[in-house]
Amino acid sequence: MFGHFGQVEVKSAARAEALRDYGFLSPSSEPSYGRITRLVAEIFDVPKAFISLIDAEYQWFHDETGLASPVAAREAAICNHIVESDSALVVPDIRQDPRFASLAGDDPQAVRFYAGVPLRTSEGIILGTLCILSAEPRAPLTEREVDRLKDFAAIIINEANLHRMARQRDESRLFLERAVDFSEMVMWQLDPVNDRALLSGAVEEIWGAGAVEELQTSADVIQRIHPEDQENVRAALLYATQHKTPLQIEFRVVNPERGVRWLAAKSDWDVLNNQDFLIGINADITDQKNRQEHSTLLMRELHHRMRNLFATVGAIVSLTRQSAENIDDYYERITHRLEALNRAQNVLLSANFMTGSMHALMREVEAGFPRIKWSGLDLDLPENALVSMALLINELATNAVKHGALMYDSGEVTVHWGHENDADGERMFHLRWTESGLGNPIGPPERTRFGTLLMERSVRNNLGGRIERSWDSGGLICDVYLPARWRETA
Repeated sequence: MFGHFGQVEVKSAARAEALRDYGFLSPSSEPSYGRITRLVAEIFDVPKAFISLIDAEYQWFHDETGLASPVAAREAAICNHIVESDSALVVPDIRQDPRFASLAGDDPQAVRFYAGVPLRTSEGIILGTLCILSAEPRAPLTEREVDRLKDFAAIIINEANLHRMARQRDESRLFLERAVDFSEMVMWQLDPVNDRALLSGAVEEIWGAGAVEELQTSADVIQRIHPEDQENVRAALLYATQHKTPLQIEFRVVNPERGVRWLAAKSDWDVLNNQDFLIGINADITDQKNRQEHSTLLMRELHHRMRNLFATVGAIVSLTRQSAENIDDYYERITHRLEALNRAQNVLLSANFMTGSMHALMREVEAGFPRIKWSGLDLDLPENALVSMALLINELATNAVKHGALMYDSGEVTVHWGHENDADGERMFHLRWTESGLGNPIGPPERTRFGTLLMERSVRNNLGGRIERSWDSGGLICDVYLPARWRETA
């Protein structure tokens, strides 16, 4: 018993879903159903013919006037017997049938004659019945008449299938159009025989204002393409048209509002009304093209910087070898100078490979030389200036450790920089290196070492400035003057 009850519930749920799927219970049901029921009533010479729909609780009637409100509980409906038995039912006189006599009662207007057949979908689900009614008793239908009523029931189901497919097609088209709009894509088709173009989707966003009305032919479309790409597109379109091959091409369009945009076009041939159409999409790939171009430029710049880096390393290795007093001295000097290059590269890698922050460089220096205190505005230094500044400060710092203030626990170094005008009124970048706290004041070195030459080369040749050094009782003071051509960071 419980197994049967479960099967009934499953069938009821499937029927309710099918009724929604076919749209039978929609208030805007198709008028074609009313034409069919009117024809059935005329053929069988009865006052009324109905499409009776059975949902989980109620019976609904659909006739030439449309869908009515629920007219009876499902359990009290004669049509429910057809739904449960999946077979035709003919009742010549309801008052004489013990199963339904209570439905007629004493009302002279009550239904006396009933005949109905199942409305069965292609999936085998019984949605309800096609039935004919009369207030007068009638002779039973012949087998041929029942078959004819079944034929009309099949026509109703076929009509419902057509409406369902049309509704699904419209929903799919709307979904596709919305998807195209949201994805900033254009759908288009070209009739090559009549040279007619039809565009839909995000047309104005991609092609510009007025494009839907103005782009009516292939010539109209090509007119909005960038002049340098027009011939390529024209040739590709001609080849695809002559050989009936797919079209796939990238080109630029001149969008009056958004400027030049890159588009990708993909299309293939389809047949509509026995005529070939080229149907495709346009996608805006401007951002992708910009990323590709940026990546290409970045790789070229990185290759250039790597060559510069290797050249700088080679020069440092060669010149340090010439000035080193012994192998230990060579190892120490080369290690410190390579560490300086590494500081510069760390700053560049943390940014965009091409520029770096002065503050970021000084934080790297401070990590290696904690007693160096610094202050000054932040600057965005190009790669060559950053490397030169890193080498300059490294030489000053290592000299301070070996020969200057950082030899002593009490010694310290301050670095400050900013902008100022020189004697000629030219705006300059001025960096001052100040050592203090020497135990025994010292003067200039007896001979010029490679480190000094490296500093002067970095300042004069690479940065276009000058360097001045002096000594007082506290130690070395080094002033670096450079053209003020670097951008301050926010």
